Amino acid sequence: MSEQKIIHVHLPEDETFKTTLSAGKHELISDEPESVTGGQNSGPDPYDYLLMGLGSCTLMTVKMYAERKGWKLDDLYLELRHNQRHADDCAQCEDPKSKIDHIEKELIIKGDLSQEQLDKLLEISKKCPVHKTLEGDISISSSLSKS
Repeated sequence: MSEQKIIHVHLPEDETFKTTLSAGKHELISDEPESVTGGQNSGPDPYDYLLMGLGSCTLMTVKMYAERKGWKLDDLYLELRHNQRHADDCAQCEDPKSKIDHIEKELIIKGDLSQEQLDKLLEISKKCPVHKTLEGDISISSSLSKS
């Protein structure tokens, strides 16, 4: 079993949405865009962080695989897009307003690789741990503490 990750998120009383996220010695800011009343756009929004986590994991996985195979990559990029679509196959859903989240990943690889190698790297990109987590069954338990 892997080590449990612990992340701390703080939204102080004097802020509308600006939160401080702490992961060990690393600290980040998240906020809502100005288009959301009270948002100051002082940091990426929560969905940006979700996509960044998926993107960084994907590229790390692709690079590890290519290095193990001895394939030289000049550069790696990933463009991610997220939207919510009304599912055509959800016409009979309990909630007629149901939407399905959809993430598109476009892998951009610079390097002298064959089409077969590129196809294999695309396949590997779908096997990063975060990708598997997002496509798998996720269980979230919530509790409350008062201080």
